Amino acid sequence: MGEEGTVMDSAAQASGGLRARKRAAARSEIERTAVAMVLERGYDNVTVDMICAACMVSQRTFFNYFGSKEGVFLGLPPAEMRDAVARKFLPDHGTPVVLSLAAAVVSALVAGQPDPELAGRRMKAIMASPELFSKQNEWMADHEKQLTDLVVERYTAAGLRRSEPDLGAEAGMVVGLALGVVRVVLQQNHLEHDDVWPDAGIMRRAGVLLGRIFSS
Repeated sequence: MGEEGTVMDSAAQASGGLRARKRAAARSEIERTAVAMVLERGYDNVTVDMICAACMVSQRTFFNYFGSKEGVFLGLPPAEMRDAVARKFLPDHGTPVVLSLAAAVVSALVAGQPDPELAGRRMKAIMASPELFSKQNEWMADHEKQLTDLVVERYTAAGLRRSEPDLGAEAGMVVGLALGVVRVVLQQNHLEHDDVWPDAGIMRRAGVLLGRIFSS
């Protein structure tokens, strides 16, 4: 490839990077606007039309970014969520599996929220709305099959040879327990810190509590 081709490739990469930054900025602006409106007026009193009008974007753009009204609050879509959890969970053989999965899910939620202040306000909006809180629980349930597969993958990589039905049932139980931990962690963080997104310390505390539960 000649010098001209190299220059064209660099220009294309720069253009792609600029588009990605513009997209991220537009997405962040929509998120901030939606969260502010819901905190001020309540979830039921805010429509997609209202959010789009405030941000001067089309409904098509909104749904391309978030898929649904609740999507602007709930976090990563399933495929991205699975990949984010897998990166932290699969190599983490030194942590008990329930805590490890719970920590990976919380980490993935944080990864989907690059702005901690916005993430905290989003969580405040979710906790203030029974409908949004229910949607968040449904959203977590949608990930259960993928997370169960990840637990089985981790067991298999560790050389655990069990009969397939028992292995699947155990993996499903791990996921149920881990998601329960995540829900409690997020609820407790909201009660104690209102609109501050949880940090690593809250998972260390969850680990202590889990140790007490299993030891008893």
